[in-house]
Amino acid sequence: MPTADQIKALLTSHAEGDSAHFYSIAMQIAASEARQGNGKVAEELRALIDKSKARTAVPSAPIPLNRPRGELADILSVSYPKTKVSDMVLTELTEGKLGRVIREHRSVRPIRSHGLAPRRKLLLVGPPGTGKTLTASALAGELGLPLFVVHLDGLITKFMGETAAKLRLIFEAIAQTRAVYLFDEFDSIGAERGLANDVGEIRRVVSSFLQMVEQDHSDSLIIAATNHIALLDRALFRRFDDIIRFELPNASRAKLLLQAKLAAFKPGKINWTVAAKSAAGLSYADVARAAEDAIKDVLISGREAVSQGDLVSALKERRATLRKKGADD
Repeated sequence: MPTADQIKALLTSHAEGDSAHFYSIAMQIAASEARQGNGKVAEELRALIDKSKARTAVPSAPIPLNRPRGELADILSVSYPKTKVSDMVLTELTEGKLGRVIREHRSVRPIRSHGLAPRRKLLLVGPPGTGKTLTASALAGELGLPLFVVHLDGLITKFMGETAAKLRLIFEAIAQTRAVYLFDEFDSIGAERGLANDVGEIRRVVSSFLQMVEQDHSDSLIIAATNHIALLDRALFRRFDDIIRFELPNASRAKLLLQAKLAAFKPGKINWTVAAKSAAGLSYADVARAAEDAIKDVLISGREAVSQGDLVSALKERRATLRKKGADD
């Protein structure tokens, strides 16, 4: 039998004219019946779904961009990214994992029809500026889905039980509107229970998240990103379908990023290997900013091309800025 959440999601998607989500929920119900041994019912449901799709076939359209309303307006912000995975510089392992997620979601129907589910709960870990947030945008862009970003300053409150209640609102939205949902700085709500600075409310929030994420069987992608994996509660890890690690760029990937940033701006004679060595220890975000600073310096001075000296100088200046910021902190 369908759950109450599935019935609500069916009615919501029907009312909003979101046929893709409507059929996705219907296929989830059919798959659930199959897992419970009701093979005949499952086949009848799939046949009805196929018949309905054939009768109402229309050119595919993007899922409507729904603005969060009410309490959700203070917790979620929404965008429709155009970023692609090919726009990023990634390790082969990371690119392969993201490619697998995309392929599974593009084949969600046959996967669901066999009682299986695509990878949809991802934990992204790594230093700041290595591409975790951009990855959420790229997955949304590849799949043509909205990206909802959870604002932790609106989610976490000092009042007992209020944060868990707001968290439930988010998971209701996850079930009702297929999209990519990003929990950035996830260690703020997923901190390990029992830490020295732990309070009862945080324990309740972690327990609530564990319960809600395990009960969620929607077709939305849930992405949690953190710079501090060591702070996360150990029980969280098995709730995620995959853990994807991000690292600082090595020389070859820094070289690729510099070349990509200057591709639309005619560079001068540059030894890319030498320039990339100057990026050692910087994040992808810092390398990109340095390249943009070099371009702006050239434009301001009225010159025509970015030189190797421009790049090296911008990278060194970026490193000095970060070092000073670290000392001030």
